[in-house]
Amino acid sequence: MPQLEPRIVHSANPYNAEPRLGFLRTWKLTPADVFYVRSHGDIPRPEIASFRVSVGGRVRAPLTFSLAQLRGDFTRHTVEAVLQCAGNRRSDLQAVKPVAGDPWAGGAIGNATWSGVMLADVLRAAGAECDPALHVAFDSLDDCHVEGHAFRYGVSIPMSKANSAEVLLAYDMNGAPLTAEHGAPLRAIVPGYAGVRSAKWLTAITVQESPSTCYIQSQDYKLFPPDATPDTANPAQGMTINDMPLNSVICEPADRAVLAAGKTTLRGWAIATARGVARVDVSINGGRDWSQARLEHDAGSPWSWTLWEHEVEIPAGNHRLAVRAWDSAGQTQPADADDTWNYKGYLCASWHRIDIGAT
Repeated sequence: MPQLEPRIVHSANPYNAEPRLGFLRTWKLTPADVFYVRSHGDIPRPEIASFRVSVGGRVRAPLTFSLAQLRGDFTRHTVEAVLQCAGNRRSDLQAVKPVAGDPWAGGAIGNATWSGVMLADVLRAAGAECDPALHVAFDSLDDCHVEGHAFRYGVSIPMSKANSAEVLLAYDMNGAPLTAEHGAPLRAIVPGYAGVRSAKWLTAITVQESPSTCYIQSQDYKLFPPDATPDTANPAQGMTINDMPLNSVICEPADRAVLAAGKTTLRGWAIATARGVARVDVSINGGRDWSQARLEHDAGSPWSWTLWEHEVEIPAGNHRLAVRAWDSAGQTQPADADDTWNYKGYLCASWHRIDIGAT
């Protein structure tokens, strides 16, 4: 492992940082102090004893819970799941032409076990209406400042997702209490969705007829077509980013590494939570020829990532490595970042490429 700080800090305030890819690939479960951090404002540090989260809106009996009540009154559930920023791999889109946002390199993702209570159980306790046309909104404690807008963080998910067994109100990460930067004392975990929906520092849960009107939900995390600009983009016509796409990344070796010619092992991650990763192909000549990697995936953890590795023979010289994943429906990633470029830099899922040398 390189003797470097495990995270690359993109901004100190708000704090946004991702692990170096070589560190990330070291563990199946990403440690909390390595796991990427995405913040839109301050990091709240509420007192545990006085913390409360309310449940209201289209419910029969509005309720308020302390953390102790959530731990004691509801069955504890654990899910192993990936969280990933919608802007992960934005640096690849930046290489096409300028985009907005932090230049995530491929480490704005992590896999952990999350423990807490099922959101569905809490909604049921409050007598929430279960109409699939409804939405469940999360309000948080962090004050945000984004593109000249100041607001308190808030997002929402469809009721159909909220009632899924994998969606939790989590208080533990990898068997230990959440740390402040990861949402302590309570956060939502919405596996398969962009990390923005897994709201941290929860303070209120509301069942309502429409999605959250907060800036993050209504205007910011939208996928626009390639001809849209900050001046022409209409948030009402942008696609709301929920489900994350099929994707894969080379973590080892590092981009621009110089290796000894001969056998070397390539390692990385792949993700396809909707259908599962079926195959990962690796190329050492930019995509002209491919061979298949060995996959490591737990069938009992459908919301986690697939780790892969592949031993290759690297001759002396300069080489462009590439990786692409396939899902169980036979779908694969687009070849080029140009194919999915958008000015906000979201959902880059093209082949991941790195350049190396061998002597």
